[in-house]
Amino acid sequence: MSIDEILNDVKEKGISLVEITGGEPLIQEECYGLMTALCDEGMIVLLETGGSIDTVKVDERVKKIIDFKAPSSLMVDENDWNNVSRLTAGDELKFVIGDRADYDWSLEMIKEYELEEKTIINLSPVHNVLQPADLVKWVLEDGLDVRVNLQLHKYIWGEKAMGV
Repeated sequence: MSIDEILNDVKEKGISLVEITGGEPLIQEECYGLMTALCDEGMIVLLETGGSIDTVKVDERVKKIIDFKAPSSLMVDENDWNNVSRLTAGDELKFVIGDRADYDWSLEMIKEYELEEKTIINLSPVHNVLQPADLVKWVLEDGLDVRVNLQLHKYIWGEKAMGV
């Protein structure tokens, strides 16, 4: 679909909030123009990105949700920490936590980059790997100012559902 076709489809459906996610959307160069076009139409646009690609070209009206990868993901070296300096009002960070080592690493990153003062921080347990109650216990013990989220789509549609 072209950007114009997407815009028409979104407008016909009366949608006012669009979230762009799935894999890594910033790999697709057309994504930048789409986000700007949606913003130009007065829509609220959210971008969920893995944090490995520089967000400098993302329209500043887009609310970014940057998912920095923790060590158990085996992708920690892909994180582009320059994205922290590009955070704007309303942006959020997310860390998906697989174990206590991931949690401790996330704490180190939160402190090193002074993230609690800069943005909303979300911590999510890896579904069926880390019990949510364990993550909540650690957060409460440490008095963190963060949100704990669950991957609701996995609870609602199951782990293997695609396109939801």
